[in-house]
Amino acid sequence: MSDGGLTVLDGTQLRTIDLSLPESDGILTGAQLLELAESRASSCLFGLSLPENLKSSALKRLNFGDVVSFRPTELDRDQASSMLKDYVSAIADVLKVDPIVVAILDGKTLKLFLEDEDDFAMLAENLFTDLDTEDKGKINKNEIRNALAHMGVELGIPPFSEFPPLNNILQKHGAEGKEELGQAQFAQLLQPILQELADALAEEHVVVVQNIKIVNGSKLRKLLASEENLNAVVERILQQVNKTEKDAQRRTDMIRVFLEENGKELGLPSSKADESVALLYDEVFTDVGNTESADGSEMDEFRLLVKEILENFAEQLDENPVFQELND
Repeated sequence: MSDGGLTVLDGTQLRTIDLSLPESDGILTGAQLLELAESRASSCLFGLSLPENLKSSALKRLNFGDVVSFRPTELDRDQASSMLKDYVSAIADVLKVDPIVVAILDGKTLKLFLEDEDDFAMLAENLFTDLDTEDKGKINKNEIRNALAHMGVELGIPPFSEFPPLNNILQKHGAEGKEELGQAQFAQLLQPILQELADALAEEHVVVVQNIKIVNGSKLRKLLASEENLNAVVERILQQVNKTEKDAQRRTDMIRVFLEENGKELGLPSSKADESVALLYDEVFTDVGNTESADGSEMDEFRLLVKEILENFAEQLDENPVFQELND
């Protein structure tokens, strides 16, 4: 799944991969099995090195117990085959609940700038202006490194830590030292560096995990599936809602206030994020109907109302997930 230059790893990529064991007459250890599963999953996820929290969450779903003691365990082919499929499936399940957003840097964005003279000239001019902090009309050669960092992943530049060959490219083109460059000289030096970087990325893609959280309703659906957890939420809301309030609209408004203040921990997007989230709240609460329980008790009616609202949120988020910065 992709979105505006970003790629969402939500587990669907792992559902159809080849999980056959390598040809061997021998047994596999637990360590070899884990390495095989993680290697297969990584290759299917554009070469992403699986985050430790993703692996540990998947293993917890399998009730492996102590992973350290599992690693030397010897497994026959039937056991290994079953566990391989279960582990990769568990990784996919974790990603479905908590997807990872990545940028795949393959040089295409850079080539778009390089193929259009006007776009490249504007890019070089803006970078030069930003780096010429003293407004001298000159910057040092070694500022090229800062120019690339300034462009960043959004413009197709991988972090130096993720792509060490970038250092070699700078060295090859002499982008070092204190020699001063004017704007035209800066552009002349920048262009071949970006061209070589674009070519290198075309051969060896770089996958960069983004600081983005996708709110897709999965956490809400898990909450709704547990009557105990749902009741606990209802109790919390009741503690803040005027229990003597009889007006249905007033009660609904009080529920909205609670969710706007506490919804993030329940699996809702932060209400302070952007206008689209405010519109989501408006749409959900506009659709709220008059819910009555079979026995007509106020507590049950209130519980059904909260459930209806949360179900509406889950449905909307499933159809239109919300992307948010992790620090929102």
